[in-house]
Amino acid sequence: MKTIKGPALFLAQFAGDQAPFNSWDGITRWAADCGYLGVQVPSWDGRLFDLAKAADSKDYCDEIAGVAAANGVQITELSTHLQGQLVAVHPAYDEAFDGFTVPERRGNPKARQEWAVDQVKMALAASRNLGLTAMASFSGALAWPFVYPWPQRPAGLVETAFDELARRWRPILDHAEDCGVDVCYEIHPGEDLHDGDSFEMFLDRVNGHARANMLYDPSHYVLQCLDYLDNIDIYKDRIRMFHVKDAEFNPTGRKGVYGGFQPWVDRAGRFRSLGDGQVDFGAIFSKMAANDFDGWAVVEWECCLKHPEDGAREGAEFVRSHIIRVTEAAFDDFAGGGTDDAANRRMLGIS
Repeated sequence: MKTIKGPALFLAQFAGDQAPFNSWDGITRWAADCGYLGVQVPSWDGRLFDLAKAADSKDYCDEIAGVAAANGVQITELSTHLQGQLVAVHPAYDEAFDGFTVPERRGNPKARQEWAVDQVKMALAASRNLGLTAMASFSGALAWPFVYPWPQRPAGLVETAFDELARRWRPILDHAEDCGVDVCYEIHPGEDLHDGDSFEMFLDRVNGHARANMLYDPSHYVLQCLDYLDNIDIYKDRIRMFHVKDAEFNPTGRKGVYGGFQPWVDRAGRFRSLGDGQVDFGAIFSKMAANDFDGWAVVEWECCLKHPEDGAREGAEFVRSHIIRVTEAAFDDFAGGGTDDAANRRMLGIS
């Protein structure tokens, strides 16, 4: 068994235009002051990180890693959630997702998609330069508008969507193999990879690619009413990254999984700060330890009620208190009688 590393913090929800959240030095000092040992980096945020430079320059990567280390944290992974989303976008979402790309690529889906693929590949190269072995991402989505089977989906529609999704990602996964870095897809509503079945449909089409793996976040399973503990056992060999995020699901006579178009605070399913929701993290951390997960426990703060800085500080201690330092000895070793093969055979009545 292995002990999970942590606590770490995903910086995407905290980066901003005011100090200390607008510079790499400032935000890493702040994260360490909150009690974190690691940070997961949003690769698209130029206030913190120069992705193009990191992909090309080992010296630059050593420099930013050195700043983080001097401030008391290390880089756990890079994230390409926004760029990965743009690898596959259904036309219904073209305008909504245009803001994720650079201004000169907006209004041009083909150019935007090419930019996204290049960005994800650069992040894989940057991960290699930083000595990292996993990168977070979204899969993007072509079939998501058809997630509910009404009107009846034409035969082959979903299969065609997943064939195309796999075609777009296969060269990226091959580049990930060259870089020695896993692509960890966050299994997330809004992505074609939003549950176990859809992940497996994709995995089949990339021929079980060794670099196609999972980012496990139980909050997205609570909101889908999916068994988030069973999921760990099913996909333990593919779970290579872990977002520690809480959630609650409180259906009423008026609302359920779909949320009734209500804002987050009024939905049946809501993200919450750690310890304020319904996720059984004691059971999750136990399963992670039993399954030899040796990555980082990364807090992703999202809450419709609590202030983010309070959630961040509380989250560090929450994770620290849940990490299980695994044992190196069996609890009943004290009662071991000591034996050998001959004794075993005598005990079994084998001559």
